[in-house]
This record gives sequence, C-alpha cells and structure tokens, in this order.
Amino acid sequence: MPDRDPIFIVGLPRSGSTLLEQILASHSKVEGTQELPNVQQLVSIVRGRNPDPSDPRYPRILARMNAGDFMELGEKYLADTRIYRSGKPFFIDKMPNNFRHLGLIHLMLPNARIIDARREPMACCFSNLKQLFANGQEFTYSIDDIARYYRTYLELMRHWDRALPGSVLRVQHEDVVDDLEGSVRRMLDFCELDFEPQCLLFHETKRSVRTASSEQVRQAIYREDSISGGISDPGSSR
Repeated sequence: MPDRDPIFIVGLPRSGSTLLEQILASHSKVEGTQELPNVQQLVSIVRGRNPDPSDPRYPRILARMNAGDFMELGEKYLADTRIYRSGKPFFIDKMPNNFRHLGLIHLMLPNARIIDARREPMACCFSNLKQLFANGQEFTYSIDDIARYYRTYLELMRHWDRALPGSVLRVQHEDVVDDLEGSVRRMLDFCELDFEPQCLLFHETKRSVRTASSEQVRQAIYREDSISGGISDPGSSR
C-alpha cells in the first residue's frame, strides 16, 4: 500500500518537529528527508493559474474533485518525492506549513500518517521571534504576527480534529522531554512500527539536518532553567 509511505510532521517552526523527525529517522525503516515543497506544489496545481484572492478556487475545488483526481495527485506526490529516498519503506515530510493542507493530504494519501508537533505557546512564539530565518516565515518578525499565526494554527488544527478524527497524532514537546521512551513508543505505535532502541539514541544518528535545529538534535534531551524555552534546545527545535 504505497500511500502509507509518507509520515507528515506538521506544526509551527521551533515546535520540536526536527526532534520528532530525528527520533523517527533513527528507525531502520524510516527515511529522514527534509522540508519538502511537494504538497505546496500540488496545491498550486489545484489552485490554478492566476488565482483570485477575493474568490479563491482552493480549497473549494476539492469538493468537486473525484477519487481518481485525488489518486492521481497522490501518485504524483510519491513519484516526485522518490528522489529524496534511498529505499526505506517509510519517509518523513517535515514541512511545518503543511498543517494548512491536511484535508488535501488525507484525500490524496488516505493511509499516510500525520503528526502534529506542538510546543507550549510562549516558548514556541518567543523562540520564533528570536530566530532569524534565512527566508520565508515572515510571520515570525513581530510579536503580534506570531501570536496571530499561532492562534490561527490552533483553530485550524481544531478543525482537522473534528473533520478527520483520529487521523492526526498530537505530540506535545514537553511530554517528549518528560517521558522520551513513552513518547517514542506512542509515535511508533501510531506509525505501525516496531520499537527500536536506537530511536531513544536519536542524537547519535548520522544524517543531514538543514533546519535551525541541526546542532540541537545532536544532543541528548535535558532540562535547563533558561527562560528562552525551559528545555535544552532539542526543546526549541524546529
């Protein structure tokens, strides 16, 4: 069943998503890739050329599409992402902003796993505010914008919880810090993967990490008293 291959990790930047990716990518059957642009590319196709902001075609157009249309999009996604893979049965797509498109993802890849990486609001928003991203994520440039964006994210995730009950696993970063093994087992169970001890030793896994947390996920989890997040910086990882 090829549409089981992807594991989507969504949420806000600096929410702990890179840590979750590193944990799962330490499993022998899971490929860690990067923040893939492919879902957004498919959204652009569905949205059409020259979209009208006052009368957007997407997501309204989804109601007029049929199962064959969604299967075609899913096959295109899997074909286009094959370049990032080396042959493992599962792979991770860690584009945080995909939380906006979980409806489309579910329709075109109904058996894919979706994990929502969440972090305490003040810690997440402050970590975004102090991080200067190389490009994009303009909402992180002011306190008002990041607060508004965080609220919008919560509202949309509540919508997906109602529309797609049981389809999204929410992983609170603070729970991972307090109970690493329990959180790892919960994620692996959700992904229908056997427990492997190396997932607890994620900081020893050798792979390329290109987010702002690339150095942080090379460290074991520990607590610190810093107001900047209260947790060692896998704790403020993206």
